[in-house]
Amino acid sequence: LAALFSVDSFAGGLAVQALLALWLFGRFDLSLAQAGLFFFWSGVLSAFSFPVAAWLAGRIGLINTMVFTHIPSSLCLIAAMFAPGVEWALGLLLLRSALSQMDVPTRTSYVMAVVTPPERTAASSFTAVPRSLAAAAGPAIAGAIFASGWQTAPFILCGVLKIAYDLALLWIFRHVRPPEER
Repeated sequence: LAALFSVDSFAGGLAVQALLALWLFGRFDLSLAQAGLFFFWSGVLSAFSFPVAAWLAGRIGLINTMVFTHIPSSLCLIAAMFAPGVEWALGLLLLRSALSQMDVPTRTSYVMAVVTPPERTAASSFTAVPRSLAAAAGPAIAGAIFASGWQTAPFILCGVLKIAYDLALLWIFRHVRPPEER
């Protein structure tokens, strides 16, 4: 789990808000005010997705919620890079925001559910530290790729890596159910 979560975190680091803002400025000549409004609504949608994730996980399971919300989110990010206009790009990115963070509460819940209560603190640390280290590498690599003239490449790579992570997570852990799902 720690290795898979690290892939997800590294991929997320490739699509940091600062680079996304630069891409929006360069591609669509978005103003600072428009970008600020976009990132405000993006954050609101992400926040409201947490209780939706809890509801959805109760119906389809934790792993399925992580995977089946994350893959469409990644596809939206990739599609936004090819959007013909700013409205399409922002719409796809807002849809991504509504879906992309549903794995956060479900991931934590899953890790806590599949280990014994005395192991929870260690399991949390063991999965969080590699995630943080992997996330730190993403922006530096994305910045170098972006600066070399491949402005959409970090976002496409982010989407592809996240989809690979989701498929691997589903394949490896589809039969490891938390007690409440048995």
